Amino acid sequence: MRSAANSFLVAVQFMTRLPVSRGVHYSPDALAKSVVFFPAIGLLVGAGGAALYLVLSPHTSREVVVVLILVYLVTVTGGLHEDALGDTADGLGGGWEKDRVLAIMRDSRIGSFGAIAITLGLLARFVFLTNLAPGKFIGFFIAGQVLGRWTTLPLAFFLPSARANEAGQGKLIAHKITALSLGAGTILALAIVAIALKAEALWAALTAVTIAAVSGFYYWRRIGGITGDCLGATNQLTEIAIYLMGAVLP
Repeated sequence: MRSAANSFLVAVQFMTRLPVSRGVHYSPDALAKSVVFFPAIGLLVGAGGAALYLVLSPHTSREVVVVLILVYLVTVTGGLHEDALGDTADGLGGGWEKDRVLAIMRDSRIGSFGAIAITLGLLARFVFLTNLAPGKFIGFFIAGQVLGRWTTLPLAFFLPSARANEAGQGKLIAHKITALSLGAGTILALAIVAIALKAEALWAALTAVTIAAVSGFYYWRRIGGITGDCLGATNQLTEIAIYLMGAVLP
């Protein structure tokens, strides 16, 4: 029980800017063990956004509410996934050879591909969330947060680190996720989404699986594995795809 609590706190500290007790114990495999709780972090973050929606929507327009929710997401996560999407777009868009792609991803400066990707990502989320039916908003918002973070589990389970001789967040979890963690995290994610979306949960789950599979295959073909930025980029793409699905489903 104590080990599970520690892993959950490691996940909170890694995925958010929320304050965490200084008593958290870190070990070389601490981050890999914490990944099973990533869907729970999605629920935690999603619950905060859902609360904002419930409090603000009776008093102002949907557009204003969505902008404030996006500000909340960037603030509570420290822009972790937006930064990853930008770095991945810069690397994959600006380089072709593996070493060049990874070097660009490592560069803290943002390039044109990264700026475009972050801008389009925020715009897509704004448009799709704004067009969700009122009765669907909270369910699909939470599903996007949960399933986006869930994609880290299969990607890290099946794919190696692209940085064979370099340090990086992706290397701490790539091929270090156990089958038990993958199964438990998947069950947790599906349970949350089933409660949030009911019958539409199947479509959301299939969307997440598709984005994870396609992006994972692409990373493997381009750079031979994953980096932390790749994981964050797939997180963002999955979240966006689920909001889109919610907006177009009858």
